[in-house]
This record gives sequence, structure tokens and C-alpha cells, in this order.
Amino acid sequence: HLAFNPILKMDNWTAALLTGVACIVGYLVVLVKKINSLRQAEEKIKRARNRREQSLQRAEQAVLRYKESHPTTDSALILTLSLSELTQQLKDGSLSPEDVFYSYMEKTLAVNKKLNCCTEVLLESLDQLKTVGSNKDGLLYGVPVSIKENIAFKDHDCSCGVIINLDQPAEKDSVLVQILKKQGAIPFVKTNLPQALLSYDCSNPIYGQTVNPHNPQKTSGGSSGGEAALIGGGGSLLGIGTDLGGSIRIPASFSGICGFKPTAGRLSSQGVRPIYRGQKSVLSSPGPMARDVDSLALCMQALLCDHMFSLDPTVPPLPFNMEIYRSSRPLRIGYLENDGYTQPSPSMARGVREVKALLEQAGHTVRDTHTHKPYNNHFQAFFLCANEPFLFRKGGPEDPCLKGQFHRYRLPKWYKTIRSFLLKPKSPRISANIRALCGVRSVPDLWKQHAAVEDYIHETIAHWRSCNIDVLLCPVIGPAYNLFYCTALSYTIVYNLLNFPVGVVTVSTVTSKDEEELKHCNGYYQDMWDKLFKEAVAGGEGLPVAVQCVALPWQDELCLRFMKEVEQLVKQSKK
Repeated sequence: HLAFNPILKMDNWTAALLTGVACIVGYLVVLVKKINSLRQAEEKIKRARNRREQSLQRAEQAVLRYKESHPTTDSALILTLSLSELTQQLKDGSLSPEDVFYSYMEKTLAVNKKLNCCTEVLLESLDQLKTVGSNKDGLLYGVPVSIKENIAFKDHDCSCGVIINLDQPAEKDSVLVQILKKQGAIPFVKTNLPQALLSYDCSNPIYGQTVNPHNPQKTSGGSSGGEAALIGGGGSLLGIGTDLGGSIRIPASFSGICGFKPTAGRLSSQGVRPIYRGQKSVLSSPGPMARDVDSLALCMQALLCDHMFSLDPTVPPLPFNMEIYRSSRPLRIGYLENDGYTQPSPSMARGVREVKALLEQAGHTVRDTHTHKPYNNHFQAFFLCANEPFLFRKGGPEDPCLKGQFHRYRLPKWYKTIRSFLLKPKSPRISANIRALCGVRSVPDLWKQHAAVEDYIHETIAHWRSCNIDVLLCPVIGPAYNLFYCTALSYTIVYNLLNFPVGVVTVSTVTSKDEEELKHCNGYYQDMWDKLFKEAVAGGEGLPVAVQCVALPWQDELCLRFMKEVEQLVKQSKK
């Protein structure tokens, strides 16, 4: 026994040594893989930024060449024309597509230098310009159109601001891009978005931070923030964004333009890249963004054509109903100043009150319509559960504007469950949010959630009918947030959940009185979210204020008609 003891000790020592070496080797392998992964990410980012820089430089050279050969082009006048005026002058030949294109390209390059709103100039547009005359009968003949980065354009990335998606160019144009070209439009630039699409800010590690056209200390909003900034800054007069939770409407509100989220399914989503396919709890929809409502309507009219219905048979063949859009019959309008969940900022509430008064003076019936039941945490649960499992497992560096969200998603489920339980008595809203982050446990649980959504939709429609209303006027969050904030989801996501068409119209600007009143706003729950919302909108004097106009599913033309009514009444009141 004594003789074997040293051998045993030596074996134990050897085993311990080998275990230690194995651990060190394992650690080094993981470290090398991580370093290699980061290096690959940095190389991808560098290539993407180089592509952008080269496209911007080539576009700038093309503009300079055109200006030298066409010194009499009145770009300043062209940039003041509305879309309706522009299309008319292009059709009758008083303006050439070349003059329009290079005027907007020059303006886009200037706006991008200030706001960082473009991810890439689509240099193919220079070639399309030469052949655009073959589509002279198109409703958008000769119109330069900007598109959000996640909308497929052949041979260009749809990264969604996520590095792993770089260097995967689209094999063909999205259906929307094909229709735009068929109607004579010229898609000429892609615009910025937040990492993974899900933020009210507009920043990602690839292309950086986009800022607000009215105040560079504020965000342009997300996720269609590049579109809103470019249009609000005058570099585009028509763009295509996407909306999941308010991604068209919030940037439109923040940047002082108009935006429209159609009924999901009204426009084709083929070739519109989501961050994760298969999510059905809250529906996303592509939609137009522009300076005025007529531009939105013209874009919808152009897109809702036989060619789209042929390319994507899943879209119901419903052409744009111009008769409904141009109708002048008085409307029965529901009015909602707050949702009982998030206290509106003073400018939000004032904007809705002022528009209500204008509508009543114009002879419309306006009814005070309370939500048929308080904002229910189940739709927050659907939103968060749908995205929690995949959202931040895509690799690469995290953008600063999303670090708080990253942290919450990564917390272990047991910790979320305990924290939710402890917070419930004091902060029920935040407790429900954390509980939602735990996700669903089974397929039957997911079905229950879907059933709850169906019930909520039917209950809401029944409530509208009991109130005898055609459309609804309500707030949209604003004014534009300070950078790195993402809060107050309730005013916009509800209409994605319900799948109601909804649009945003700018109606006012923030006053010094609004700012003074904001100091005394503590929110309905007086919790961290209320505090963050107050911080986010502070310092907004002079920024745009908007309202939301809502209609029932598939009544997109009625929604746009209501938006047009609001826009006209506000313009008349300012005169």
C-alpha cells in the first residue's frame, strides 16, 4: 500500500495538470474564435461602409457632371413642387426626368452629410434613368423614390442593421420595387434603420446614428428613421418604409412628415426582409412616407395595380378606390386623447384637442370614445415574446441605443420570473413587461395568445360599432425623443395588433407652454417608464406634433381620406 502511494499521488497530479491544460486550451480556443468572429464582423462593416462611400462619391461625380452640362436647371424650384405637381409637369414634358433626378440626388447627398440617413446610393438608378421613358404612362413616371434598407433591391444587402446579414445581396427586386419601376418611379437610395429594426431610435453598428432633420440632438425615430429624416430634410419626396409597432408612424411624427401603415396584406411583403420570419403575433406592413397625404394616396394608387396582384397572388386584388378617397361626406369620428396606459405629453394631447375642434367646426360628428377596455398587457406580451428568442442572437457588436434591451433579453428566465413577482405590487406595468419577456412555454400557450388577439380585435370592432364611428382620432407619441430612448409603445403597436390601417399627419409644433406643462407630468403609474418618457421628450420646443388617424381593416382609402381632411383643416386654420 505504501509502495503504491507515490504512484497514486503522481497520477492525481498528472490528471490535475492535464485537466488544467485542457481548460486553458479550451479557453484559448473560445477566445480565438471570439477574436476571429469580431475581426470578421469588423471586416464586414468596413466593406459595407466602403460600398456606401463609393456609391456616394460616384453619385456626387454624376451630379457635378450633369450640372456642368445643364447649368440652367432650376433645382430650387423642382424641390419645392409637391408630388402631384411634379408628376403633372413630368407628364406634360415641362420637366425632364433627368432634371428632377439630379436635383433630388444633389439634395439627398447634402441632407445625408448632415443627418447620416442613407445606407447606399442605388447606382443602377443612373442606368434606369436612361430607359425610364418606356414607362411614361406610369403614375410615378420620373419620380425618384427612396426605400428603407430592408426592402430588397437586386444585388444589394438587406442587413436590417445586423452584421451577420451583410454580404448577402438580394437575388431579385422585391415586388414593391418591381411595381415602382413599372410605374415609372426610380428607386435611387436606401435609407438607414436601427439594429434589428426594433427601436424608436435610428442607429446601428454598420451605418451609425441618424439624427432628426429639425434638431440634430434628437432622433429621427425608428425603425423607418432614415426615410423620415431624408424626406423631412427635403432629400426625397416619396419613400417606402415598414411598420411593426409604429415604425412608419413614429419617425413620421418625429420628423414632421406624413406616414401611412396600410392594413397588413394590402401591399405585398415579398422581398421585404423582417429580422425574423414566421412571427405572426403582431403584423408588419410596408407603407408610403411623404410630405403630404395626396402623395401617400398617389403611391397607394400606383402600387395597388394588376401587376402587383399578378406578381403576388396572396395580395387581395383590391385596386385603390379613388371615389372613397375624394368623398366629401361628413364623417363620424371617434376621439381619444389618451389610452389610459401612457400619459401623453402636453403637445400630444393639445394636438388632438385642436384637431377635434377643427373637425367639429367643419361639420363632422366627433364623439369622445374611451378605449373599450384599458390597455392590456397581453399585446405587450405578444410583441416581446415574439421577438425575445431570436432578436439578439445574430452576432456582432451591439448598438448603444439597444444596450438596455439587450440586457433585459439576456436575463435568465428564473431571474425574470422572480423579479416580475417582486415588482408587481409597486410597478405592475413593468412587472407584466418582465413576465412577458419569459416567453410562452408551449404551443398551446401560443395558441391561447393568438385566440386572445382575435378576441381583442372582435371586441374593438364591436366597440366602434356601438359608438357608431367611421374613424378614430388619437395621439401618436412625440415630440422627437432625445437619443438612446425607447419607451411608450402603447399608442402605436395596438393598431398593428388590431391590423387597422392608420396614418400620421403633422398638425402643430411644441410650444414653450407645452414644455412648462411637461415639468408637472408624472405619468399614470409614476414608475420608471413614466420617468423615461418624460426625459425622452424633454427639450422639444419647436419640434413637430402629429396625430394618428385610424380606420377599420381594409378601409385604407377611408383612413387616407380622413388624414387628408385633417391636413386641409390644419392648413386652413394657419392661414
